[in-house]
Amino acid sequence: MTINVVAVSDADVAKALRLEEGHFVDLKATAVAPGKLTRSLAAFANADGGELFVGIAEGQAGQGHRWEGFANAEAANGHIQAFESVFPLGGDHRYEFLSAESQTGLILHIEIDKSASIKKAVDGKIYKRRGAQNLPVTTEEDIRNLELAKGVVSFESETIQYPIEYLTNSEAIITFLIDLIPSADPEPWLKKQLLVLGSLPTVAAVLLFSDEPQAALPKRSGVKIYRYRTTLAEGTRDTLDFDPITIEGCLYRQIYSAVAKVVEVVEASRAVNADGMSTINYPKEAIHEIVTNAVIHRDYSIADDIHVRIFDNRIEIESPGRLPAHITPENILDQRYSRNGAIVRYINKFPDAPNKDVGEGLNTAFGAMRALKLKNPQIEERESSVLVTIRHERLGSPESICLEYLRDNDTIANAKLRELTGITSENTAKEVFKRLMKMNAIERVPGLGGNKAAYQKGQNFATQLAAVSGTN
Repeated sequence: MTINVVAVSDADVAKALRLEEGHFVDLKATAVAPGKLTRSLAAFANADGGELFVGIAEGQAGQGHRWEGFANAEAANGHIQAFESVFPLGGDHRYEFLSAESQTGLILHIEIDKSASIKKAVDGKIYKRRGAQNLPVTTEEDIRNLELAKGVVSFESETIQYPIEYLTNSEAIITFLIDLIPSADPEPWLKKQLLVLGSLPTVAAVLLFSDEPQAALPKRSGVKIYRYRTTLAEGTRDTLDFDPITIEGCLYRQIYSAVAKVVEVVEASRAVNADGMSTINYPKEAIHEIVTNAVIHRDYSIADDIHVRIFDNRIEIESPGRLPAHITPENILDQRYSRNGAIVRYINKFPDAPNKDVGEGLNTAFGAMRALKLKNPQIEERESSVLVTIRHERLGSPESICLEYLRDNDTIANAKLRELTGITSENTAKEVFKRLMKMNAIERVPGLGGNKAAYQKGQNFATQLAAVSGTN
């Protein structure tokens, strides 16, 4: 397969020579042995992906990098052959040569995606990228943790010491078996589905069919809900509205109970409309789908609960474990991979299954947010968890945004309100100002008219702001 040669500008050359090695970038001279370079390729694939530039040499202290590429494409054949043993050409990973009129030689640029499986360098060892280092993964425990993180193996299939009669006589399995076709008795069915191996149930079986899985899996099978009266980045004990609520039970009940409690807390918040104060109109579908996604796709090998933090301007849903296999925040809506295949499959067989459209949950959540003209959820992959953030009050109520902006600023103009809220029409923004002026929350700034018109705090500003913040 031919590797394309891409001509780059002098500006791009300058950018390339300013690159610094880090978690997503590695720079190597052509003199470095090809086999050694496969460590970088494998390390990127086993972590979060990255880019390798072969032909950029480190300069002397303070002199920057140097472009020292291959004389021609054939001169890179030894490197290509070594790289193909790890990542064949034509796969999901991209190879190209970079050329520039002002520079001599070709840079080999390789983009490596996060892999679905564990990759080894040509020395047979496993590496993982951490910062600017390719760290060897050598111990059985570290290899096992990498397998769990990638979803190569799943903790759901592990067996645990737990009396099988706690499953066969549970309310959860009775609810499940009502609609099962063909009908079956609990114990033979569990064994047939390999959810009980010998006399021991799997983690998936306990999570799905025990009425109290937390007894067997403490600190790794519940949902905790917090309410913080703040818009700050972090909640504190002082801003905590009530003691955290813990939702337990089988996964099916957990999902519906957690969603109901989150919706209840969110709707207790207040927003401004033309008639005064009202509850927030928030997409319940988004809450349901994101909570469901967290419960069924989290990494149950990590001893931590799912945390739902409700702030004045957002909801954060943090689930233990990184995204599995090749899934990233960028491709999560388009790609499919299930860490917990048994959980996903069997919870879909419950009456009124919480994951009706398997594989479409987050897409449904995004659609529900857009239907209410709210920003898309934000998905962030952290060191050992995934955080999904959805905005509510600030984005759902332009009036609230206006008042909270004026709390910290002297005036607000039409353009600023449209910038903050995503409103595209000047007339729509004017209607927001009219509603707030009707309540005497704001007033026009004297002497400013036309396209210079601006608004400032009105006589009832403090009262309406306190109502929005829920402090009155």
